[in-house]
Amino acid sequence: MGAAALLSIDKVTMRFGGLTAVKNVSISIGKTDLVAVIGPNGAGKTTLFNTITGIYSPTEGTVTLDGEKISARKASDITKLGIARTFQNIRLFNNLSVIDNIKIARHTRIKYSFFDGIFKTKKYREEEKLITEESLKLLELFNLADKKDLLAKNLPYGAQRKLEMARALATKPKLLLLDEPAAGMNPTETKELSELIHFIRDQFQIAVILIEHDMNLVMGIAERIYVLDYGNLIAEGASRDIQNNPKVIEAYLGADIDTGH
Repeated sequence: MGAAALLSIDKVTMRFGGLTAVKNVSISIGKTDLVAVIGPNGAGKTTLFNTITGIYSPTEGTVTLDGEKISARKASDITKLGIARTFQNIRLFNNLSVIDNIKIARHTRIKYSFFDGIFKTKKYREEEKLITEESLKLLELFNLADKKDLLAKNLPYGAQRKLEMARALATKPKLLLLDEPAAGMNPTETKELSELIHFIRDQFQIAVILIEHDMNLVMGIAERIYVLDYGNLIAEGASRDIQNNPKVIEAYLGADIDTGH
């Protein structure tokens, strides 16, 4: 676990009664790493994400962000400290506009007080103007600016995925977690997603961890891959090493899976 790591997961175990979903997992993520977590369904991947983001507090072990222990912190506090995520099932505010979905994500960063908000003081007006400007810039980066006034539910599926990522970035994270971002996408959308993930990492200079079953996407963009099976970390390394690892082939890559989804 190097001193320069942005995120350190140290011997984390997550139990639910008699079920051990994650067992003694240690992972280290650098400040601009782009890595993937793969494995069969039920391997513990999303549980690991939930443990990192404060939805669960680990039964054993610690999670550290920039040297600060976060494994006992609330999810809202962890967001403020710099971790954002998307979900396998899109979780937008469907009946809000596209731009309001972005603006609402900025609530963790507002500096005006409750008093300022109630009485709409100069400080409130100036910060709300800045939030609107920054939200528009994010939408422009994701080619969604022309849809800013549409309700989120009226966006095409691929655009909803983009909006969810843009909303996560509005929290100004150091680390972005993407849970199966290619789920439900066609090959053209998946190719665009691959380019978008690279763009996000390079443009915002943040670390990205993705959970994904589309092996073409994973092998094409991940600089390092971690493999979970029954909650255990069974392998880690570059894509070539993972593809040729007998344990991974037996547990996952050699199984009858749809690597295009």
